[in-house]
Amino acid sequence: MTKNRKMQNSHHGRRRSWTLIAVPYLWLSIFFLLPFLIVLKISFSEQVLSIPPYAPQMDWSAGWDGFKAMVSHWSLDNYLWLTEDELYLSAYLSSLKIAAIATILTLLIGYPMAYSMAKAPKGLQPLLLVMVILPFWTSFLIRVYAWIGILKNEGLLNQFLQMLGVIDEPLIILNTNIAVYIGIVYSYLPFMVLPLYATLEKLDNTLIEASQDLGCPPSKTFWRVTFPLSKPGIIAGCFLVFIPAVGEFVIPDILGGSETLMIGKTLWVEFFSNRDWPLASAVAVVLLVILIIPILLFQRHQRKSGEVLT
Repeated sequence: MTKNRKMQNSHHGRRRSWTLIAVPYLWLSIFFLLPFLIVLKISFSEQVLSIPPYAPQMDWSAGWDGFKAMVSHWSLDNYLWLTEDELYLSAYLSSLKIAAIATILTLLIGYPMAYSMAKAPKGLQPLLLVMVILPFWTSFLIRVYAWIGILKNEGLLNQFLQMLGVIDEPLIILNTNIAVYIGIVYSYLPFMVLPLYATLEKLDNTLIEASQDLGCPPSKTFWRVTFPLSKPGIIAGCFLVFIPAVGEFVIPDILGGSETLMIGKTLWVEFFSNRDWPLASAVAVVLLVILIIPILLFQRHQRKSGEVLT
């Protein structure tokens, strides 16, 4: 009886484990893999004046024969067009450049914030965390629109600088790449601060004390001890900022000018203005492939870090 109970418990334990594993995989399959396959299928299609605006369509009544007939009409013309038109290459490169610069700026601002939070008294840290998360309580769109009132020629920033006598004429910030950088840094700063804080808050203070006892000055202690140990938080924060910033559409559309070229805006124009769903789908697929590369590099780094620790 005891042996049978152990076998039953083991069986239930394995089934419970499989259930826990299956839930996230099922979620990803429904809300990521399936939509991606649909977009991938459209990217091989051709633009037509119909609803939906692409062909060929799947003939469900024909079953497997209908699927083979649809596949036989697929082509790579949309992907070839992306290599022939310089607009798309420029949009990809510009997006990567803007996202990279914005990520560096976010790190330069977010690291001191996270470090100060981690060194603050324990009773004050929850309040500081709430202050970091507080912007999420307001609509993202409203927060971006608010920057128009701050950055425009007659906005609060120019009025404040003129009142202090710093400038004589209003600064032209709105509808420039500088405004886009400001919008991205402001919007994604919590995504940098939170993983950095989580890493810095768990650091072993005895290592810092040992370094100081050995005569190491505070600045050298920071670069030799604190900064290397905070690299997991730095890497996680950079990816959390860089990946969504590459495909950002709202911020460059509202704060950027006509010369601000990002792949998110290009994607929106192809989908809704030109109604070229196949080409827009190809743009989205290539963007996803580009974003997968840093994700794989991050996973590889995490795996290597785990091997070193073990």
